[in-house]
Amino acid sequence: MPLRRALFLALALPLLLAVSADGASENGLRSKIDSSKKTEQKLGDAAARLLKLEQASQREVNIIEGRLAEAQAELNAAQSRLARTQADLTAERKRLARLKKRLAQSRAQLTELLQARYMADKPDLVTVVLNSHGFGDLLERMEFYKRVEDADTEILDVVKDARADAGRETVKLTKLEAKRQEETITVQRERNALAGMEAAAQARRNALAQARAARLAALHATRASRRSAEKTLKKLLADREKAATSNVGPGGPWAIPWAIVQCESGGQNLPPNSAGASGYYQMMPATWAGLGGSTSAAYKASKAEQDRLAAKLWNNGAGASNWVCAALVGII
Repeated sequence: MPLRRALFLALALPLLLAVSADGASENGLRSKIDSSKKTEQKLGDAAARLLKLEQASQREVNIIEGRLAEAQAELNAAQSRLARTQADLTAERKRLARLKKRLAQSRAQLTELLQARYMADKPDLVTVVLNSHGFGDLLERMEFYKRVEDADTEILDVVKDARADAGRETVKLTKLEAKRQEETITVQRERNALAGMEAAAQARRNALAQARAARLAALHATRASRRSAEKTLKKLLADREKAATSNVGPGGPWAIPWAIVQCESGGQNLPPNSAGASGYYQMMPATWAGLGGSTSAAYKASKAEQDRLAAKLWNNGAGASNWVCAALVGII
């Protein structure tokens, strides 16, 4: 019995520990496949969570971009108002400078005129009367001298009033310019803050997208590795099944799969064991007799007879349970 058991283990072990052409064992492949599936699940869940975070981050970016666009539009309007105010102030300052210059010129001219009048001989009434051509001409001459004097004074007053108005407008526009500048700076500060927020949100979204891409790449690699292992395992099982169900083997052909014969007797016509089973197919005496064996024990009959009765017992696989090794080699 120890020898038979050792022979059985030696014959059955290659089938139980099936390996692929590249040396991968069935258990190793199954373990790899199970591990890959768990990893795929984790990576898939992580990628799904990252996608939700990325989508939320994108919504945040969209909101900030909308606010940034509004702030930029407000900044553009504030800058336009400031530019118009500065243009008005520049024009008013130029006007004020011209009026100052004109006032100085008018004062100089009036001074010269007064000096000329003071230095000139004042025409006496007799001279004016004698030089006049009639009373009407006399009145016209007197009125002319009066108008000249009044006009000079009026021009001076008009220029002074215009200069004062220009001065007031300049002060007003200067204050308005300061207000516009402060308003523009405030809006620009808000716009810059939103730009920083938008850049940070974009960076967060990009980081999430990169993390998700990395998970998906790992998922793809893991899935490819798992499918490769499944393909190898499938081929391994197919090869083992083919080997287990094949009747071809040393000393054959055989009436039942060679794997069972190899496990039961090693392809040898063995004498009865302690239980009484004998022959190539290790049939019990009662089973052998029930099948119509011509001898008292299977091993005493020819191989042809043993093949014929074993095929009858096998019954196209329906009788596989009659051999313990059928379960051991994975046939049932």
